Amino acid sequence: MLAWAALFFYFYAMAKTREVFICSACGAQTLQWRGQCPGCHEWNTLQAAAQPKALSRSNTRVSVPAGNRPVPLQDVAETGHHPYPSGIASLDRVLGKGLVPGAAILIGGEPGIGKSTILLQLCGEVSKTKNVLYVTGEESVRQIKLRAVRLNVPEDNISLVAESDVDEICGLIESMKPDLVVIDSIQTMRCTDISSSAGTVSQVKESSARFLNVAKTLEIPTFIVGHVNKDGAIAGPKVMEHIVDTVLYFEGDKTLPYRVLRAVKNRYGSTNEIGMFDMTGRGLAQIENPSQVMLEGRPLGISGTCVACVMEGTRPVLSEVQALATKTSFPSPRRTASGFDYNRMYLLLAVLEKRAGYNFSSQDVYVNIIGGLKLDETACDLPVCIAMASSFLDLPVGEKTIAIGEVGLGGEVRSVTHLETRLREAQRVGFDTAIVPKHNLKMIDPAQFPDLKLVGVSYLREAINTIKLK
Repeated sequence: MLAWAALFFYFYAMAKTREVFICSACGAQTLQWRGQCPGCHEWNTLQAAAQPKALSRSNTRVSVPAGNRPVPLQDVAETGHHPYPSGIASLDRVLGKGLVPGAAILIGGEPGIGKSTILLQLCGEVSKTKNVLYVTGEESVRQIKLRAVRLNVPEDNISLVAESDVDEICGLIESMKPDLVVIDSIQTMRCTDISSSAGTVSQVKESSARFLNVAKTLEIPTFIVGHVNKDGAIAGPKVMEHIVDTVLYFEGDKTLPYRVLRAVKNRYGSTNEIGMFDMTGRGLAQIENPSQVMLEGRPLGISGTCVACVMEGTRPVLSEVQALATKTSFPSPRRTASGFDYNRMYLLLAVLEKRAGYNFSSQDVYVNIIGGLKLDETACDLPVCIAMASSFLDLPVGEKTIAIGEVGLGGEVRSVTHLETRLREAQRVGFDTAIVPKHNLKMIDPAQFPDLKLVGVSYLREAINTIKLK
């Protein structure tokens, strides 16, 4: 009898402490480990975690009022919900029109890219007229103070607290009611009623939900810093990105001074806009003229370079494409692309060989986009092809020549969108020749570009012949 009782209590205890396996990609839960997640079908993403206890409404600091009832849409007031400028124009461009009351904004990026720097500068601008609360779980308040002094950030209306307890932070926000909250970072926050360490899937998901509840209830714009994994995506469950209003990524090569801020999700604006910054000793400085900066130091009279124009939202940005084709010493030639899609480069090389007659089978080919930008628009096909052909022929492209166009598998040069906007930017910077798709010329008025010679081409071979004649 005693043996049966002991066996009963053993299995009862095991049931109480049963582990669950949570997917780090989508947050799905299962009681048994599997190689493939049943939710998102990713491999090797299930991680063991203690089964979280059921949360009661009393666990959260801010709760929905007891008398809350549905409100007709026509009776909802609009006042007080309009965006207001943050004081950093490039950040406002990415966010839409500025900071929206109650918005939850998640910002991620590589370590040392400048996430804490730009948020501290944001706090300094907002603190000129409003109160700000900066919550740090990674640094001490003295370290934040040293950075603020270096960045020359105003200190009057900024409050700092080094805390990682989510309930304590929520209670502090409820009592202070600041106009802006910064959480740095979500992976260091911990809910004490969940028996797992900070940074786990369950902790990150629950902490994000509670901060979102506070932001929406008190209508306080909240910035949350998120770490990234080795693939460059924000670490933690994907559900964290679903529940916030805006997801920002801070990009750039840490060895280069330029940084690009872009939105991959935005409920209050476009996801195509970017903000460009220059990392200096005094913090991040806005780049008002990205095209001019991207073309500084461009080599002249050298083969293998061509200028492309990519649309980042409503902003045209000129960027230099460099290509190098050299005789290979390996049985299989090497192909390398930096800032340009590797598979797209292979496709364009095949078109150059089949449709234009240039044999790259014995050539190592390297493509590089200057300035750390990533050109993922098909309008950059033509300048990449011209740069590779220029290097293959060792024939320089005119220093004031720009190329715009998509290249098809038949070697045809196809039309692109926003050609007039791209040409205005090229004319403003000082270019005098533009190689563009011939079909696009029918839809624009050449008289609008008196200082720009428009060369229409229908096939890739025609575009390469154009640079031979210069």
